[in-house]
Amino acid sequence: MWLECIECGRKFDVGSRFYTCPECGGLLEVELDLEAIKKKLGDRGLGPEPPRVWKYRDFLPIFDDSKIVSLGEGGTPLIRCDRLSKEIGIEELYVKFEGSNPTGSFKDRGMTVGVTRALELGVRSVACASTGNTSASLAAYAARAGLRCVVVLPKGKVALGKLVQALIYGAKVLAIEGNFDEALAAVRQLCEKRGDIYLLNSLNPFRLQGQKSIGFEIAEQLGWRVPDKVVVPMGNCANIWAIYKGFFEFKAVGVTKEVPEMVGIQAKGASPIVKAIKRGLDTFEPVEKPETIATAIRIGNPVNGPKAIRAIRSSGGTAESVSDAEIIKAQKLLARLEGIGVEPASAATVAGLKKLARRGEIARDDCVVCVATGHLLKDPEEAIKVAAASRLMDGEVF
Repeated sequence: MWLECIECGRKFDVGSRFYTCPECGGLLEVELDLEAIKKKLGDRGLGPEPPRVWKYRDFLPIFDDSKIVSLGEGGTPLIRCDRLSKEIGIEELYVKFEGSNPTGSFKDRGMTVGVTRALELGVRSVACASTGNTSASLAAYAARAGLRCVVVLPKGKVALGKLVQALIYGAKVLAIEGNFDEALAAVRQLCEKRGDIYLLNSLNPFRLQGQKSIGFEIAEQLGWRVPDKVVVPMGNCANIWAIYKGFFEFKAVGVTKEVPEMVGIQAKGASPIVKAIKRGLDTFEPVEKPETIATAIRIGNPVNGPKAIRAIRSSGGTAESVSDAEIIKAQKLLARLEGIGVEPASAATVAGLKKLARRGEIARDDCVVCVATGHLLKDPEEAIKVAAASRLMDGEVF
């Protein structure tokens, strides 16, 4: 395996400890010897055990299995949603419910690999900037590994359910004025100044390797069939790339035959990637003051934006933005029609799917998977407002 810059193509030793290309500043990706993996799988296959992140050990860039830090992440349900699919107007719809991970979001998949990598490097401290889910997950896995954890959050802009997780797991929490992009700049500066602190934002290419397992699991749970489209909410834009990479690697080694079209959804108040895709651009213009009820995707300058654009374009996919009102409506639909409670960022996928289906950009006979990235109780204050606004009035009969 090796590190490779997605911009200039330069390759670096996988043991190098930097987060972007030292030559051009581009994003790095961990690349694997897929031919070697193909041969290994040809000899023994993936095994019969149920899907979990570490079932796909051959695809994860870790050298020392004794260092693996796990809380039993992955193996999240892929739920067929027939009532919701009828409402939207498609025949086969699934929700990949990442809220059932240990800390309630998909971030645990990345942190099990990222924190394991930290132990391999021998560091004693890890750090991240966060809109909430990243901090909750890193704090939990750092506690499990016995590492010190520092998280930098935008003051007053993190959902209570996520903040309390970071605190209870023992992280040192620093709140700064400004938005997520400014928090990330601050934590990057801290990690550059202190060489003993390992950065575990999605800028770190090792963290994204764990998130590939969402794609692996979807394929396995569908009986080694690839859906036509996978719909993903985009904040810092790492997840859509990671899921695409998972499907790409499965195809490359012969486990599956196709890569699905990747569909990225952003909130209207924080949609730089959607605008770039719709305008046919290869670069995006950051949103200076991103605003949306969906705090997990309230990011105006996504670090992994270039990877997201590549994933969407390479797969023949598309992108769409949705309003806060559409997000809330979709959140209630998913809860009431299917009994699945998700935070607003997750509901954005359903809102985006509904809009695309209405315009005919999603065919009625497409098989579609919406990735629901976080649990309803990640943002309890928002959930209470939504529930209270639609409660039964005194004396109402149903």
